[in-house]
Amino acid sequence: MPTLNFKGKAVIETYHHTVAHHRLEFDEKLSLLPKGQKPGLDGNLIIEGDNLLALKALLPTHAGKVKCVYIDPPYNTGNEGWVYNDNLTQPQFKEWIGKTVGKEGEDATRHDKWCCMMYPRLVLLKELLDENGGVILVSIGDDEVAHLRLLMDEVFHEHNFVAHICWQKRYVANVTALYLSDMHDHILVYAKDRTKIKVHKLERTEEQLEDYKNPDDDPRGVWRAQDLSASKPYKAGVFKIKGPQGKVFDPPPGRFWRCNEEQYKKWLADDRIWFGKEDTGRPMLKAFLAETDGGITPNTWWTYQFAGHNKEATLELKELFDGESPFDTPKPVRLIRRILSTFTEKDALILDSFAGSGTTGHAVVEVNAHDKGDRSYVLVQQPFDTKEQEAEGKNVARITRERMKRVGGASSFSYVRVGDPLFGEYRDMGETLPAFEEIAKYIFYTETSREIDLKQVDEKTGFIGQTKEAGGTSYYLFYTPNRKIDRELSSETLKALLKKDKNKTWVIYCEKVWLHGDQIRAFERANGKRVRAMLVPFNLK
Repeated sequence: MPTLNFKGKAVIETYHHTVAHHRLEFDEKLSLLPKGQKPGLDGNLIIEGDNLLALKALLPTHAGKVKCVYIDPPYNTGNEGWVYNDNLTQPQFKEWIGKTVGKEGEDATRHDKWCCMMYPRLVLLKELLDENGGVILVSIGDDEVAHLRLLMDEVFHEHNFVAHICWQKRYVANVTALYLSDMHDHILVYAKDRTKIKVHKLERTEEQLEDYKNPDDDPRGVWRAQDLSASKPYKAGVFKIKGPQGKVFDPPPGRFWRCNEEQYKKWLADDRIWFGKEDTGRPMLKAFLAETDGGITPNTWWTYQFAGHNKEATLELKELFDGESPFDTPKPVRLIRRILSTFTEKDALILDSFAGSGTTGHAVVEVNAHDKGDRSYVLVQQPFDTKEQEAEGKNVARITRERMKRVGGASSFSYVRVGDPLFGEYRDMGETLPAFEEIAKYIFYTETSREIDLKQVDEKTGFIGQTKEAGGTSYYLFYTPNRKIDRELSSETLKALLKKDKNKTWVIYCEKVWLHGDQIRAFERANGKRVRAMLVPFNLK
C-alpha cells in the first residue's frame, strides 16, 4: 500500500502514546442540566480545550463507544490562520509551535504541519470508535484531500474505506474564479470495521414520491414505471415481447431485456408489465411503493437541495444569534442531519472534535426530534482557532455552548474543560493530587483498553478491577491522595491478597515497594502466581 511521508512523521506516528493524560473538569455554571442533576461524562458534553488532549482524556470512559465521528478540520487553504500548537519538544517542531500556518509561498511546510496535526488525532479517534459499526466522516477541501486519503488509509487501513462523498456547497458559480468555480467539498468516510457498518436508506422527498402513481387502479397501490431493458446482457434476455395489441418489441438498440422469458411471463401474469394507458407503449415494469424497503439507497453526490449549502449555514447562525454570525465557516445543519440519518442508529453517540459553532450538536437535536431518537453528542472545541480570535477574546467554545443553549429542545449538556495533567514527571502531580478514582480509571484503561466498572472499585483494599482471560488478572492501586501516607507493596500485602484473590496474575500499582525482585519471584514460584509491581506514577505512560 502506498504511504505518505512528511516532515516529522517518524515522531508523530507514536506521539499519541506520549501525550499526557489530562483531567476533565466540570463547570456547573456553564452546564445546562435538569434541576438537581450534576455534570457528568455519561451524557451530552461540550469540552473546551485542545482536542488532542481532550481525546486522550476521554479514552478511559469513551473508548469503543462512539458510533459516528464527524470532523471538519482546517482545510489548510493558506488563508485560515490556524495555529500549530502540539507540544512537541523535538527540534524540528520548535519553530512550528504557536505560529500561524501560512500560504504555500510563505510557508513551504504547511502541508507537513497539517499532516502532523491530523495524524495523532485520527489515531485517537479510531480508538474511540465502536468496533461494531463505528464510522468516521471528515470534511475537507481540495488542498488536503489527497493527503487525507493516504493518512486515513494508513490509520484505518484501506480496506475500511467506505466512500468519497462530494457535497455541493454552492448553488451559484463564483464568477471571479481564476480557473473553474469551486462548487463542492469532499467528505471521506471510513469505518473501524467496514464489514460491520449499517448504511440506512434515505427518506423519499415529496418530489420523489410524486413519481409513484396508479393510472390502472392497481389494488396494490401506487407504482412507478421502470425500464424493462438494461445495458448489460442478461441470460436469454434477447427474446421478443408481444404487446396486447399484437405489436412485437425487441430491446432498444444496444440493450437487452433485464430478465429471461420465464421471468417476464411471471411478471406479465402478475400484472406487473405496463404498456401505457392504450396498451401501445413499450413494455415497462411496475415498481410498487408498498414493496420497497422504505427508502432510497444513498449515493456519493450530495446536492445542496438535500444537504444544504454554505450560505444556508450562515443564515442559520444569524437566525440563532440575532442577526449576527459569530463563526466564519459553519456547516449547514442539513448536511450533518443527512450524515446522522445515513450512518447512525437512534441511540448512537456522536463525536465532533473540531466542533466550531456546534452544527453537529444542533443536528443531533433536530434528528432526534424527527425520529424520536436518543442520540447523544460530544463536542470538543479549543478556545481560539486563530491568533485573531485570541486577540479579540472570541472564545469559540463559548459560541458552541451558546448555540446549544439557544437550540433548546431536548438539548442538555455538561460543560467540561481540559484541566491540568493527571500527573507530571517524578511525582510532580501539582498542588492538588488526583483523586484515587481518577488514577484508577486511567490505570485500568491503560492496562486493559477497557472502561473501569466503578462499582467494583474498593479504595480500601486497592482493588480496581479484573479480566478473566488466561486464568484471570487482578488490578490493584495502592495510592492515597495526600502527602503524608505512602501505601506500599510488602510480603504482608501479598499474603493478605493470597487469602482472597484466586486470579493467576496480579498487577499492583503502589507508591513504595518493600520487596526485592528475588522475593517476588520466590512468592510466585511458591504460590503459582504472577506479580507485576509498578510504581505510581513512574510507570504510567
